[in-house]
Amino acid sequence: MSRAQRLLDLIQLLRRHRHPVSGAALALELGVSLRTLYRDVETLNAQGASIDGEPGVGYLLRPGFMLPPLMFSEDEIEALVLGSRWVSERGDAPLGAAARNALAKIAAVLPNDLKEGLDATTLIVPRKAQPAGDAELTTIRHAIRAERKLRIRYADGDGVETRRTIWPFAVGFFERARVVVAWCEMRTAFRHFRTDRIAALTLSETRYPRRRLVLMKEWREVQGIALDKKDRH
Repeated sequence: MSRAQRLLDLIQLLRRHRHPVSGAALALELGVSLRTLYRDVETLNAQGASIDGEPGVGYLLRPGFMLPPLMFSEDEIEALVLGSRWVSERGDAPLGAAARNALAKIAAVLPNDLKEGLDATTLIVPRKAQPAGDAELTTIRHAIRAERKLRIRYADGDGVETRRTIWPFAVGFFERARVVVAWCEMRTAFRHFRTDRIAALTLSETRYPRRRLVLMKEWREVQGIALDKKDRH
């Protein structure tokens, strides 16, 4: 690996962390010695990056340091193309269009030799019919972004319908179904709702009282407890 590529990798690695990360952890992931890691941090700071921290404490990249999005490895290009193709085929129509537009914007700023890799990649996502319920996904995703309640009419596996008010905060894209993860006011608990069983939905003007990231954290904790109990039985 060239030194320029290593410095770029270090920047990208630091960008993935919101909290200080130790030099030992950075060096291990980059496959370099601690001494090399310290020199690379000094080099990046000299070039304008604002990396706070010191040996034995940890490092954190402060916002504001920008690199042109031109340097991608072959694996990164394939990841971008595969992800874009998957979203194009598996997401709802607006997400699919957004994925194609994003890839086109990336292609517009890539050097010619890397741009060829976008079309030359051999990773294929088979075209499949969209699962039922995808028509509602645009409204559901908007509700999640705006942290707004949804009023839905929902049918369970036996076809019994109930009317509920939910706080949606995530969507699971599975092969045969889309699942909304939400807090259900009727059940006063986290519930999962298949979009193909939502008979009707209305976006409320009311924001739900907790932030979606908080709800996601609480849901993950509940899921972890459930899995732990399952393992013990």
